[in-house]
Amino acid sequence: MTIRVVVADDQELVRSGFAMILAAQPDIEVVAEAGDGAAAVDAVRRLAPDVALLDIRMPGTDGIEACRAISAETGCRTVMLTTFDSDDYVYEALHAGASGFLLKDVRRDDLVHAVRVVAAGDSLLAPSVARRLIADYTSRPAASAVSSSAARLDVLTARERETLLHLARGLSNAEIAAALVVSEHTVKTHVGHVLSKLGLRDRIQAVICAYECGVVTPSPEGQPSPASPAQVRKAPVEDRSAG
Repeated sequence: MTIRVVVADDQELVRSGFAMILAAQPDIEVVAEAGDGAAAVDAVRRLAPDVALLDIRMPGTDGIEACRAISAETGCRTVMLTTFDSDDYVYEALHAGASGFLLKDVRRDDLVHAVRVVAAGDSLLAPSVARRLIADYTSRPAASAVSSSAARLDVLTARERETLLHLARGLSNAEIAAALVVSEHTVKTHVGHVLSKLGLRDRIQAVICAYECGVVTPSPEGQPSPASPAQVRKAPVEDRSAG
């Protein structure tokens, strides 16, 4: 299956460079290039690509606004690119619906890998600094707000809540399977149920949700740790006989 990609950057050389790298892959086709966010959104609407690679800083409609429109109106997934390692850009991009966030000095192989991962329906939690930024940002709501947000987790079973906890820790499906002593297929089912029940697009949004709902809280070292019982509502009891 060929992955169809739109590349958007206001710098022609940068845009062409990324397009050449991606087009050189046998499983990737660059269907359009755009010099600003408005043109990128138009290209996505017309061509229905699988992935849009968006520079954050572009004239007129910037990458954040383009990402927000693409996420709301289409099934295309987005990877954000920037030269600025700024917390605010990470926060805005993730909340706009981005499935990945990369700096423009990303290695060629990592760029290609990012497009493939996002096209496959997953998301990029790397680099680890992104997780620390998410943890810091989403731990800011007051306790009452966390308590209120936690109510949305009542739709999850106990095993699904455990799965959400492990997602927030950045574990892969294989690692979650080992932790829960189940098969990877069962983990994929649990992950799918978590995303569906909570109305989330991907694992990155699941991580954000976990912090906002108080399932995990950042430790002083910046790594996620389980929240105290007082912070999280007790999940309903689940029949685990099915694995």
